Amino acid sequence: MMSTVKTRELSTFVGKKETYEVSVHPQSDRMFHIEFAPEVIKQFLVLTNEISVQQLEYIPYMRHIVADHLNKLTNESLEEVLNGILHDRETGGFTIGLQNQTENLEEYVKFSTAITHLIGIPNFDSMSGKYYARFTVKDIDNSDSYLRQPYRLFTLHTDGTFVDEATDWLLMMKMKEENAVGGESRLLHLDDWEELDKFSNHPLASHKFTYKAPASKNVSQEVQRRTFFKVNNKPCICFIDQFAYPEKIEEATYLKELSESMENDSSLIELKLPVGDLVVLNNLFWLHGRAAFEKNPNLNRELLRQRGRFSE
Repeated sequence: MMSTVKTRELSTFVGKKETYEVSVHPQSDRMFHIEFAPEVIKQFLVLTNEISVQQLEYIPYMRHIVADHLNKLTNESLEEVLNGILHDRETGGFTIGLQNQTENLEEYVKFSTAITHLIGIPNFDSMSGKYYARFTVKDIDNSDSYLRQPYRLFTLHTDGTFVDEATDWLLMMKMKEENAVGGESRLLHLDDWEELDKFSNHPLASHKFTYKAPASKNVSQEVQRRTFFKVNNKPCICFIDQFAYPEKIEEATYLKELSESMENDSSLIELKLPVGDLVVLNNLFWLHGRAAFEKNPNLNRELLRQRGRFSE
């Protein structure tokens, strides 16, 4: 279902510039799609050709260099537009991609790095030991979370619930996809959730729940998180069903009913994301998950994830 966003908010970002165009996303008017003039991508790939992914991993300032290359190719306007969208409560999300100009996975890493370093600083990803994580989803998996399990519904959640650091935004990029039917990204903007007021004003909304990560996340700490909190006097959310450890039946009931309410909300969208495209969301008021795949022994999807904090 398409949400209703004020025309004023849309007109702030929508338009065609010399080097790229911003349009309302065809699946949700809470989001935008950004498309570059073909020459921009070609020049970006040339300018970053001598920069290796290993350099990006070992030399943190090189991540800002690739971001600077992309921003300069857009007459230094892209940074402002991306941050404007992500900080806007009415929207807070966009898709963007390499537009079939390359299938080189290292170039995918460079491009996603350029995007994230125009909006902030990625957090260290303990699962991969890097500032980003790449992971595959295949037919058979014995992992300890839903992340890699293809035939289960990956329920709506926010990232960063089990770490003691800010996780303001999330990037997900589709690197590879073979023999995949289903598996769409499921998204819900908090303000489109019909029962937001019911759960955000509940007595347990500000209760600090304990979150613990499974072994695969390589995070041993426990953290206490409120489910709802306010930023700019608007409710924001921190929630994942798998890693929350309530101590009482009424706490468990609250979390279960909250999750079920979101999963059944009519405003939930299933985003179609082509290979080489990525989606960036404000993690404070967008929830995300994944639809189940259809069974296929040759299923193979690879995703890249970055998540972090906004620049000061």
